[in-house]
Amino acid sequence: MGCPCLASPYVTHLGSVDAEASEPASLRRIGIAVLSAGLAVFALLYAPQPVLPQIAAEFRLDPGAASLTVTVTTAAVALAVVPVATLSEAVGRRPVMLGSIVAAVVIGVLAPFAPSFGALVALRAVQGVAIAGLPATAMAYLAEEIGATSMGSLMGVYVAGTTVGGMGGRLVAGLVADDVVLSGAGWRGGLVAVAVMSALCGVLVAWLLPASRRHQRQPLRVAPLVAGLRSAVTDPVLYGPYVVAVVMVGAFVAVYNAIGFRLVAEPFEVSPAVAALVFLAYAVGGVCSAAAGRIADRVGRPVVLLSALVMTAVGIVMTLPDDLGWVLAGLAVLTGAFFAAHAVASGWVGARANAGARGQASSVYLFSYYLGSSVGGWLGSTVYGVWGWSALVATTCCWLATAVVAVLVASWLPSRSPAVNRESSREVCDVDSCGQARTSR
Repeated sequence: MGCPCLASPYVTHLGSVDAEASEPASLRRIGIAVLSAGLAVFALLYAPQPVLPQIAAEFRLDPGAASLTVTVTTAAVALAVVPVATLSEAVGRRPVMLGSIVAAVVIGVLAPFAPSFGALVALRAVQGVAIAGLPATAMAYLAEEIGATSMGSLMGVYVAGTTVGGMGGRLVAGLVADDVVLSGAGWRGGLVAVAVMSALCGVLVAWLLPASRRHQRQPLRVAPLVAGLRSAVTDPVLYGPYVVAVVMVGAFVAVYNAIGFRLVAEPFEVSPAVAALVFLAYAVGGVCSAAAGRIADRVGRPVVLLSALVMTAVGIVMTLPDDLGWVLAGLAVLTGAFFAAHAVASGWVGARANAGARGQASSVYLFSYYLGSSVGGWLGSTVYGVWGWSALVATTCCWLATAVVAVLVASWLPSRSPAVNRESSREVCDVDSCGQARTSR
């Protein structure tokens, strides 16, 4: 899956930039760089997901325990992303972005050769801290270095990289692990292959990404962060999208963590390579998220978000029959609805938050997102391992029901007075699919 981006707590609006930063050649370089960065990091984040059955078999684990290789990484991202974003104010955006890629790739090469499952999990946790550097700084870097008119398009390029990376990392790991690409590679070879792919992308980033010219390094300041965070957690309306982030991504990751175990077992008994192809359903997500954003602008976010949550549940229920066609169709519906809901929920945060607290509100949403991914992914895998697929479907649908209630409550609360967010009327950094910034003036 792609990733929501974190606006810097200190960046509240986009200023004009010099002509050189807005030249087509410069924008192309930055575009290729951020595309490669997103691909490099998010290919590594979820790479173990398609090979969880092989990991479980080698270490004699149940699905819940095996899923810790994904859970601990996303949990580490959730915990590290805000501190890393704050750190980038002092050391600079580009060094943090490059350091994130280098560290994540190095750990990605080492982790598959861990001598024990505990060591593998520990390395994946450290890798999550490294991965956090990119979503923590990417949006702030673009906001500072390019013009407002190009912000939306380049954020779209970055988001495309995170989405393609999330899908590509899973596909490469699954295909290599099943000896489709390299005989005898196994799950370890699959994860190394993803790390090599990410390393090549990292070389492009180091070559093409310009050094920050507009960022002014500044000492870490606690007071504005605390004030903005207080605003972000005391606005009751924002708890609607926060709850959606937790339970929606939790249900989504739980299903995709467990689907590999289900497909390689009876009655399907497909190969791991074929099971990995289910991640091609991610292609549906980009189309649905863009459409959801446009519709939400016309009819309102709560209506579209509620519809997307219902369709997410419908997609999960469609996977119940022991029929591969129904399972694949259900995954496509689930994936499209998930990305649509995520686009609308994250956009709601960007539009609702006070101008001075937009970074902190985005950080709370991002924390909720990865908290749901880690806890929901592990809990759902455990439910599947103990009680089977029907229990997982029932559990995730109950989670989604709580999100529906949260959205209904948030939509009934009074809207913010226009005077409260006057600066936001001049500029709103909205968030589209997986964090795509859409800036309007």
